[in-house]
Amino acid sequence: MSLIYNEDQQQLLDSAQDFLAARSPVAAQRALRDADAAVGFDPQVWQGMVELGWSAVAFAEDQGGLDFGFAGFAPIFEQIGRHLSASPLLSSVVLCGSLIEQLGSDSQKQGLLPGLIAGEQRWALALEEADRHQPDLCDTRAIRTDSGYRLSGSKSWVIDGLEADGWLVIARLEDGQRGVFAVPAGTAGMTLQRRQMIDARNMAQLLLEDAAVDASALLASDQFEAALELTLDRGRACLAAELLGCCEAVFAMTLEYLRTRVQFDAPIGSFQALQHRAARLYVQLELMRSSVMAAFEALDRNQVDPAQRRQLVSLAKWKANEAAQLISNEAIQMHGGIGVTDEYDLGLFLKRIRMAQSQLGHSAFHVSRYAGVRLS
Repeated sequence: MSLIYNEDQQQLLDSAQDFLAARSPVAAQRALRDADAAVGFDPQVWQGMVELGWSAVAFAEDQGGLDFGFAGFAPIFEQIGRHLSASPLLSSVVLCGSLIEQLGSDSQKQGLLPGLIAGEQRWALALEEADRHQPDLCDTRAIRTDSGYRLSGSKSWVIDGLEADGWLVIARLEDGQRGVFAVPAGTAGMTLQRRQMIDARNMAQLLLEDAAVDASALLASDQFEAALELTLDRGRACLAAELLGCCEAVFAMTLEYLRTRVQFDAPIGSFQALQHRAARLYVQLELMRSSVMAAFEALDRNQVDPAQRRQLVSLAKWKANEAAQLISNEAIQMHGGIGVTDEYDLGLFLKRIRMAQSQLGHSAFHVSRYAGVRLS
């Protein structure tokens, strides 16, 4: 396993760093929050990401992608975290794109993927039904009709669900198996409710009351469970990379404050107790990076056993959650009162970190998942 980016990944990182610093700095996220923008991101910035090829990174060339490999998302999401940039890259491309790519028929792929990759269409995954991440829970029902299906149920946490062009809805079929339905915007019987989040991102609750869809809306369901698990693992790795970037930014802010804040006629960074605390945070950052790199390597190599992949991804998300908790808490402590003022950017990072920690599995979830994996 390599602990550094290869040449191509480094180029992606440099490009993402330059673009986000110019087009989507932390101040832009603050402006989106203050404007109370329901969509949660700047559409022009998102189009810029698409033009840079980010939405095409992991897709095959015959699907309109760059065939770069999934590991290409690691430096991109790291920089997204460092700049606190909001976009539908995770929800529309990583999650929905992965499901469509794995489960869609040729006609479904041709109808959905080109628009998604080009940024012309934005889809959101409607999976969660509980207060916390429970991917196996599914009470939403799909009843067969003469013309298709009727969907009924509630999805509580739909990332980037507001103003989407469609939703991939996970529902349980009459035979007890689960399937995923491509539900376009404007479908009768469907209601969206905005959920206000502490990080000011786009989050919705989706209500379905006999929402009628054509039979062609059902993506192939034979390998659904394996496809969903791989899709969620991809999303978890991307969130772990985003948390890594957030923590790198928070750590850099903290070091700068320790160098410039003077107390008792000396920079507080000269105090040995604070130096030791900062050193421990650096160690946690490096451990987080190694676990994230291992997860992306496992996701990018087809020969890795699925059980090993599940363990490495859960390890990465758990380590990212735990390290982010420590680093953000210590940053607030070492900054003192200024660290919790709204005018200071540290608070914005703290709120995003807390949300990313809970999405696609908190620490206890991934500890349990790691322990439950049986390696062959």
